Amino acid sequence: MSTAPEAKKDDAKAAKPAAKAAKATDSGKVAKPAKTAKAAASATPDAVASAAPKAAKAARKPAAKKAPAKANGANAPSPRPAHAESRLAQVLVAPIVSEKATMAVEKHNQVLFKVLRNATKPEIKAAVELLFKVQVDSVQTVQHKGKTKRFGKSTGRRDHIKKAYVCLAEGQELNFSGEGA
Repeated sequence: MSTAPEAKKDDAKAAKPAAKAAKATDSGKVAKPAKTAKAAASATPDAVASAAPKAAKAARKPAAKKAPAKANGANAPSPRPAHAESRLAQVLVAPIVSEKATMAVEKHNQVLFKVLRNATKPEIKAAVELLFKVQVDSVQTVQHKGKTKRFGKSTGRRDHIKKAYVCLAEGQELNFSGEGA
């Protein structure tokens, strides 16, 4: 006896969403997509069909391309990075002429330069070769932190600088004193 009113309530609850869907299609509105993944997968086979080409396209992507090999079988060396000449002209700030720099020239055929703090070793090498027309063997860099100094009551700090020790090839020479130029 009590089952009849409960059955009517269940039928009424089920009829309300169906009535809303019918109104939406009659008024020309598009039905909202299902919120859950299960409902979305089971609701439209078109959605599943549109996902399949995407997966197939991802599977067809080619693997990473290998560098072409030389005729003798060895891989080609990577090309030197191209640096803009305007950037290279700014990389070298000033030569460092000191007692330590003079000893480096005599012992190791190295020249010291003050360079930009964001300059890289390949940029420094290219800048020296371009500006001085010499062959460079290697470049070593040093980050020099500025000292903190007092000026009366206030304190200050000297600038941080980057030094580059540029090792020249055998027979190459740079002369900053102006002799024999």
